[in-house]
Amino acid sequence: MAPLDAALAATEPAAKPLRHDTIRHSLLGREAEAWEAVRSLGKFIRRPCDGVMLANADALEWLDEVPEDLISGIVTDPPYGLIEYEDKDHSKLREGRGGVWRMPPAIGGVERSPVPRFTVLTDADRKRLERFFQAFAERALRALTPGGHLMIASNPLLSTTTFACFEQAGFEKRGEIIRLVQTLRGGDRPKGAEGEFKEVTVMPRSCWEPWGLFRKPLSEKTVAANLRRWGTGALRRISPAEPFRDVIESAPTRASEREIADHPSLKPQKFMRQVVRAVLPLGVGVVYDPFVGGGSTLAAAARVGYKAIGTELNADYAVLACRAIPRLRSIHPEE
Repeated sequence: MAPLDAALAATEPAAKPLRHDTIRHSLLGREAEAWEAVRSLGKFIRRPCDGVMLANADALEWLDEVPEDLISGIVTDPPYGLIEYEDKDHSKLREGRGGVWRMPPAIGGVERSPVPRFTVLTDADRKRLERFFQAFAERALRALTPGGHLMIASNPLLSTTTFACFEQAGFEKRGEIIRLVQTLRGGDRPKGAEGEFKEVTVMPRSCWEPWGLFRKPLSEKTVAANLRRWGTGALRRISPAEPFRDVIESAPTRASEREIADHPSLKPQKFMRQVVRAVLPLGVGVVYDPFVGGGSTLAAAARVGYKAIGTELNADYAVLACRAIPRLRSIHPEE
């Protein structure tokens, strides 16, 4: 049984049951219309692979042009604090001189990746962060189909501020997806006084990453009816016997993937394939990533057979993602 047939078979019958092939035809037609509509938006660099398009564009400006109720799902890993990817601080990252980016020392001969220090954000930085995500949430709500889900990464220091913006915009919070990942962020002794305070850690060692899970309100009376009309309103199960879960164990991004896409916040394909697959309950529709970065979301969408489009403001990263997506899609086929 096809994924769409299996999902529809599990829903309650409509008052006037529709044939599965009629529903399939309607949803695939809607997907084709959405795909054709987004093709004309923004300046597309190219199609990195079949079913994927990428625009070198500002996400907010791009969303302003998207017709209402068009995108079926959004999965994204945004700049958590905004300032880390602005020219001033990002230039310092590339030069290895710090700024908001912390350049940790090597441990046991292993060089640690730089991480942004969100504890240095000022009140003004946080207010600007709030305004940005409020503007993004309002536009995302308009662009999503009724019942469409949005999954957005954050970190424990900023997630409360960020996630509140989506509820204020009108999204329903449907929980959080916890990515269990052991990293080297945090756990350090006071800088310059490590010997004096051997039993002190300034912050806990980070072992998890929160992903906010939000849904645009349904237009229909039931989830089943919304699935039949829009193909959205729920999450895709891992299998008929196993639901999608909100805790996912995840290793840090492998070196083999970082060699393909040298982006500071590249997420691993094994994790991204799971969350991207879940966002389209019937496997039909268009997925959008507003902040493409190294291309991990779009590569995961291509791997699971979804149509996906993304925007990336930084031209260098847009080019990087276009080159990386086909290779990331093909890596680790056993997953």
